[in-house]
Amino acid sequence: MADTVLYDLTEGLATITLNRPDAMNALNIDTKVALRDALLEAAEDPAVRAVLLIGSGRAFCVGQDLKEHIGLLAADREGSGEGSTMSTVSLHYNPIVTAIAGMPKPVVAAVNGVAAGAGAGFAFAADYRIVADTASFNTSFAGVALTADSGVSWTLQRLIGYGRAADLLLFPRGIDAQEALDLGIAHRVVPAAELAAEAAAVARRLAEGPTAAYAALKESLAFAAGHTLTEALGKEDELQRRAGASDDHAIAVNAFVNKEKPRFTGR
Repeated sequence: MADTVLYDLTEGLATITLNRPDAMNALNIDTKVALRDALLEAAEDPAVRAVLLIGSGRAFCVGQDLKEHIGLLAADREGSGEGSTMSTVSLHYNPIVTAIAGMPKPVVAAVNGVAAGAGAGFAFAADYRIVADTASFNTSFAGVALTADSGVSWTLQRLIGYGRAADLLLFPRGIDAQEALDLGIAHRVVPAAELAAEAAAVARRLAEGPTAAYAALKESLAFAAGHTLTEALGKEDELQRRAGASDDHAIAVNAFVNKEKPRFTGR
């Protein structure tokens, strides 16, 4: 794995760190490939029970590395490139967002600084967002004459509603931490100096929790977003039967009856 993305697995918690601080964690090809592969590894590893995604330095992720991008565009136009610069959406961004939103374990985004473009999209796809009081979001796409990618057309309107999402996409601007909290983008805002510890504590709590139940909750929410109430009720029935047969459910019930703290296994 490239050193532009760091991966650490400790006691069920996979911490994935975007590590191009001098470039504000801009997404060049190496970084996109490494991030995609790290997320897929975390999604598939049964030892991983929760994921924490964070950036190093003063930014979470400012999106596409435009310095690399402009060179690739020029090469395509001159005929010296592969002519597929924008295939990064299908090759990198879509698999990254699918891994974040679709993995059967919770993902916490610790937004330590600017999250723009695809960087904002990655944060929006996470299950829980803890945001430093100095951080900000910006959709950015229209500012460089592009449309939304990284799932933003889907996630943002579900977080804040169609009208507000359209406003932020048509007229990109910085959204500070307090506004992000007010809009419903951020779940929690904390002092910047406390972000790493707070985010790790939340992610560690999830890693110690009933992982199978969390997976079912993610599946239930995703299904309900595109189906009728009747269909959602059917999905809830299916998932609740599965959760009810899990070891963790039996552990939780026994712990409740015995007035003990449950020790979940993730199964």
